[in-house]
Amino acid sequence: MSSDTSRNQLPEIESSVPGTASLALAGRLARVESRNVTFRSPDSPIFWTRAAGSNVWDADGNRYVDLTAGFGVAAVGHAHPRVLRAVRDQAARLQHGMGDVHPPEVKVRLLEALADRAPYSDPRIVLGVTGSEAVEIALKTACLSTGKPGALAFRGAYHGLGYGALGVTDRALFRAPFETQLNPHTVWAEYPDPYRPSERLLEAAARGGYSPGMAARDMEPGRLVDAALELAAELLDSEAGERVGAVIVEPVQGRGGEIVPPPGFLTGLLDLCRERGLLLICDEIFTGFGRTGSWFGSEAEGVIPDILCVGKALTGGMPISACIGSADIMDAWPDSTGEAMHTTTFLGHPIACAAALAAIRVIEEEGLVERAHLAGQRWREELLDMAQHYPVVGDVRGRGLMIGLDLVADPETRQPDPDLAGRVLVEALRRGWILLTGGPHGNVLSLTPPLNIDNGLLSGAVDMLDEVFTDLESD
Repeated sequence: MSSDTSRNQLPEIESSVPGTASLALAGRLARVESRNVTFRSPDSPIFWTRAAGSNVWDADGNRYVDLTAGFGVAAVGHAHPRVLRAVRDQAARLQHGMGDVHPPEVKVRLLEALADRAPYSDPRIVLGVTGSEAVEIALKTACLSTGKPGALAFRGAYHGLGYGALGVTDRALFRAPFETQLNPHTVWAEYPDPYRPSERLLEAAARGGYSPGMAARDMEPGRLVDAALELAAELLDSEAGERVGAVIVEPVQGRGGEIVPPPGFLTGLLDLCRERGLLLICDEIFTGFGRTGSWFGSEAEGVIPDILCVGKALTGGMPISACIGSADIMDAWPDSTGEAMHTTTFLGHPIACAAALAAIRVIEEEGLVERAHLAGQRWREELLDMAQHYPVVGDVRGRGLMIGLDLVADPETRQPDPDLAGRVLVEALRRGWILLTGGPHGNVLSLTPPLNIDNGLLSGAVDMLDEVFTDLESD
């Protein structure tokens, strides 16, 4: 892969952050947008005006390095030339179609490309617009296939905020106001977090010989997995579990804090599903298409789920997603009789399909899956070396170019420190580096840059974090 330095430049900050133009835009936004949507403070937001590769420019002309890839979407970099060319060419020919009545030709080509990449010999696919919609298609498929309306989901999970997806998304902030409208048949299992296992997991592990007084860090990863699977099995075999038709899981939890489960977890979940006639849904919206150093995150354990949900890196920057499964599962949907049971006005949007096709080719031809694996390994080692000097960095974890730094107030108790994470975010932005925080407590620095980001920028990000932690330590 050739490096394009014009698309991988170090930050250049020419004003305060946010500058006067961004502050003015924030004022205008406040007058027209619901107050719940965009967070505003004296330190945020900046307003993007253009982007290329790993760089973003704001309304004040400041240049930043985007270590988020725009929520993981810009896996091939912002405004990749091949994606732009595909979008322009398609827009000149056909901007909109009738996706489930008179489909655009490019929709067929995208479905064929997805089928070629899918881990099934005879796949069937339903396209969506958002990741949340892909999850909802998967949940509908499971209900049609098994006749059961419920799902087993995991604490810390994020699957989207549409009503169907919200029914399997954890976190009171999202769920509490709408709890009475959500699927009542969801049961909640514990995700095996090696750094901060839940009390329920520790109690379950104690039944297998683990001492409750022992520090969580001393628990064997295999025992943690066993405890998580035992709890999941108990839920599935309970009265509530009788209504469960599917298990939905992220191979690596994204907004949950870049939580990588120990080996054996996905394999064990697949076994639980096979024993009970349930479907395993892998939400690969974030982990799919190279983010974790393999085409799909579930490949790390050689697991082929019944259903895959994909989006983000697939899209090339346009809104599109997909629910993919084998024909024997997806044929639970009946033949169309003129009305599709799940469709949208923008189903198979031609420009989005063209962008996705181009993004898939870029990922393949530029070797970005392998690059995410190798660059991620190298970057994680650099971050670990840096973190040794700062006890507040309790954990550095991840897979591929999906890495989280868990910030703590006390390294012994592992108490999350969201205030510190927020200060790091602000200081990084002032220096020209765009970060996000994640995890249930908001204490994890989430690092998910473009897969083709220059190695020099990755090392520069480590130097920047080193500087920020040093400055905050001296305050």
